[in-house]
Amino acid sequence: MEKLMIINGSPRAAKSNSKQYAALFSQHCPIQTEYFNITQTNHLDLCQAMNRFSQVIFVFPLYVDSLPVTLLNFLKTLEENLPKHKPTISVLINCGFIEPEQNDIAIKIIQLFCRQVGCPFGSVLKIGGGEAILTTPFRFLVVRKIKHFAISVSRKQNKTFKVTMPLPKKIFIKASTNYWENYGKRHGITKEQMSTMQIESPELP
Repeated sequence: MEKLMIINGSPRAAKSNSKQYAALFSQHCPIQTEYFNITQTNHLDLCQAMNRFSQVIFVFPLYVDSLPVTLLNFLKTLEENLPKHKPTISVLINCGFIEPEQNDIAIKIIQLFCRQVGCPFGSVLKIGGGEAILTTPFRFLVVRKIKHFAISVSRKQNKTFKVTMPLPKKIFIKASTNYWENYGKRHGITKEQMSTMQIESPELP
């Protein structure tokens, strides 16, 4: 019986958008799924659990045009502790940029990992505007694409999908800028402070 392992690679997995995307995938996937978070201490447990599954999906956000360090560290452990029967690995990735193509480098990293360890590479869903789309009227677009992605994964069709909000880039940038400025205000941070490279207060003399 086909079984699929969903692994959330977000550093804030319990409260992440990736968790919401994983839940939507599970709702629409025709085959049985089980969901797991990556923690600092469960890498070997996840590798052992992977023996029970024929397919794996990594669900994660884009971090600096790459993989989150949470997922990178797990892949190092997985490379040394691969299941006897190597699973097909698929990817569901989201980024804050409106262009889904911003996710391409991170996807190529997973593809390279699969080639090096001998795991088949499966389907891909690239989500643009992933920090916001679930709370907008465009939610139905990502839900519909997740349904197509889930079918492709379950049938091992190895297809690539992408979705984003159908907005002009200028409008998206304006809306996202307003969001972050208001977010800063709620936490006592000015626009000028958010525009600097300084991320910590200087030490007192």
